[in-house]
Amino acid sequence: MNGESLQARSFLLLQGPHGPFFFSLGKILEASGCHVWRIGFNAGDRAFWPNKNNYIPYKNSHEEWAKTFTDIAHDKSITDVVLYGDIRPLHAQAIKVASELGITIHIFEEGYIRPYWITYERDGSNGNSRLINLTIDDMATQVDSANIITQSSPALWGDLRHHIFYGALYHWFILFFNQHYPNFKRHRELPISKEFLLYFKRLLTMPTHWLSRRIQTRRILHNGHPFYIALLQLEHDSSFQSHSPYETMPEFIEDVINGFARGAPKHHHLVFKAHPLENNRRNLKSIIKQLAHSHGIAERTHFVRGGKLHKILSAARAAITVNSTAGQQALHHGMPVKTTGASVYNKPELVSAQSIQDFCANPHQHEAKSYDIYRTYLLQTSQIPGGFYSIRGRKQALRRLIDRMLAENGPYEQNTTQQDVNNTAIKLQLVRQQ
Repeated sequence: MNGESLQARSFLLLQGPHGPFFFSLGKILEASGCHVWRIGFNAGDRAFWPNKNNYIPYKNSHEEWAKTFTDIAHDKSITDVVLYGDIRPLHAQAIKVASELGITIHIFEEGYIRPYWITYERDGSNGNSRLINLTIDDMATQVDSANIITQSSPALWGDLRHHIFYGALYHWFILFFNQHYPNFKRHRELPISKEFLLYFKRLLTMPTHWLSRRIQTRRILHNGHPFYIALLQLEHDSSFQSHSPYETMPEFIEDVINGFARGAPKHHHLVFKAHPLENNRRNLKSIIKQLAHSHGIAERTHFVRGGKLHKILSAARAAITVNSTAGQQALHHGMPVKTTGASVYNKPELVSAQSIQDFCANPHQHEAKSYDIYRTYLLQTSQIPGGFYSIRGRKQALRRLIDRMLAENGPYEQNTTQQDVNNTAIKLQLVRQQ
């Protein structure tokens, strides 16, 4: 796409990850010749967008949002809208309107392959992603078989402390400086004061959580018992709220404990691993302890706080989750995986269709070659190395991201058009022989 055509494009950025990622993105889009506008819904959005000239504060009610978005799109000749997550009500309405107006929709999410990638898609993510309807065979015919990507993701979460810091700072601005946004309504259920305190407490307790996690992990690994790992998620996460059969995390916990108690051999143990950003809005440790006791497996049930997953995951017998992206790390380690919700990796070749009880009795193994195809396809399409929160992660991601956003086709469509259809059968055969 040449420079003249880029000048006609006008990007409207909605809510992004906490911190300066969207502002950095906007500056590079402007450098490419595009017009950039940012809509802010609260003081946290405003704090991370220093340029007043292209900032549009939204102060009306949620009921007026769709009309206001439409008016802005026409007034600014918007060709592209950019947002982080597609489930929150304001974003869902914007996507609907943008689709009707023929506006290109760019969506960011945390990496489907964790921990050191971010996800870039068009039109929808997670349960709304185009990946949902793609089969493994579809992916196999599209991957570049001469460029199979086999590197392992780093065994660290490089942005964790930055993520927590920016989360606390973002909510601090809303808590104390939000008087200019009287109609702001959060998409989460907790009051902003509670959210800020939880983030702040999580930041302060990182050293003690690290020590607790290390002690508990060592104890589990040294006791010699085979164990299943249940990968917990943030209850307010869009994937959990919109693409799972549960309303609360304790519902999932009870399902797992009940199935494990009924199906697992008596010498097997069960480990619940908290999400790295879990801030104890619910006392999950206490809930797990009570439920395990009521099912008679208290001595065989353990809870580990969030953080690095690699060490304990690599020793587990199998993994159970709703639809956490961490389930893909379990697949990468070659272990059986059971999901209970919709996810981009919920393919019959990858995850078990057994009940939790049957899975804990004798888990079905996934097809390793199919996972290699799936992972390679994602790395060649929607997964961008880098992160949203640290300086190094942002720079790494932005270097590869901008050209993909400016491309005419999205990551999955682009991958298809780059293939020679006459070589489809040959490529499928080559990939399956890896």
